[in-house]
Parts: sequence; C-alpha cells; structure tokens
Amino acid sequence: MQKQQEFVKLIKENEGVIFKVTLVYTFNEEDQKDLYQEIVYQLWKSFDSFRGDAKISTWMYRIALNTAITNLKKEKRKGNRVSIDANLLSKIDHIDTLIDDRIKILYSHIKQLNTIEKGIVLLYLEGKSYDEISSITGFTATNVGTRLNRIKNKLKSQIKK
Repeated sequence: MQKQQEFVKLIKENEGVIFKVTLVYTFNEEDQKDLYQEIVYQLWKSFDSFRGDAKISTWMYRIALNTAITNLKKEKRKGNRVSIDANLLSKIDHIDTLIDDRIKILYSHIKQLNTIEKGIVLLYLEGKSYDEISSITGFTATNVGTRLNRIKNKLKSQIKK
C-alpha cells in the first residue's frame, strides 16, 4: 500500500508534466485522456525500476515522451487524423486574454512540428536546461542547442505568416 500511495502522490505533484505532453501530442480531448492514462500506466509499470539516478521529473518526462511518441506512431499507422479541438487549446489557464491568445497560437504551431521537435520545445518551455533536455532525449547538449535554435527560427517564421 505504501508504494501505491507514493506513486499517487508523485502523479499528483507532477500532473502538469503529463498534461503538457498530452496537450502537445494529441489532437482532441478523448485522445488526450487516453494518452494521459497510458502515460500513468507506463509510469506505474516502470515505478519499481526507478533507481534515482536522475531527477524524478526527468524520469517522468522520458517515459511520458516515449509513450506519446509510441502512441503517435500507432495513430499514424491507423491513418486517421482529427483536426485540433479548439476546446483543448482553451484549457490553458491564464488571466490575460492577450497572453492566452499568444499561447494558443504558439501551441497550435508547436503541434505542427515533428515528433522530436515537439518534445525538445516542450522541455525547453518547461525551463529545462540543455543538459537536462540532453539526458531526457539522449541528444548531446550541443545538439539540443542547435535543434532549439532551428525550432525557434521555424516557429518565428510560421507565426509571422
């Protein structure tokens, strides 16, 4: 019972990590809920194997991103894509409507990035350092920096249009 309580506490404390990954890697609310459950399931399966070598958030991001990417690959094989649900974008809680609009635009453009770019930019927006992103993704810190610069330029050019 102790293990279960510890896991539930961990999920509650880091719920935002899972939510952000599901937001970026899904296209409607139902898929988001399904992916959320799958990520929690994968975290539970891996919970015993967590050795504490990395921060718990790093471990969670790695599992969440891997689960989201695997799920995305399964969905692509199905060939059935659904357009972005406007209700999903409105879940971001902010008071200032100008900021809300900018965040919605940013996330809609992030959704257009490829799988790897989505993960890297999501971690960057979370305030992760290049070294932390490197340990989560497996890329070198230099490669993360290069990719981030390219992603930023890509997003800037898309948003200006």
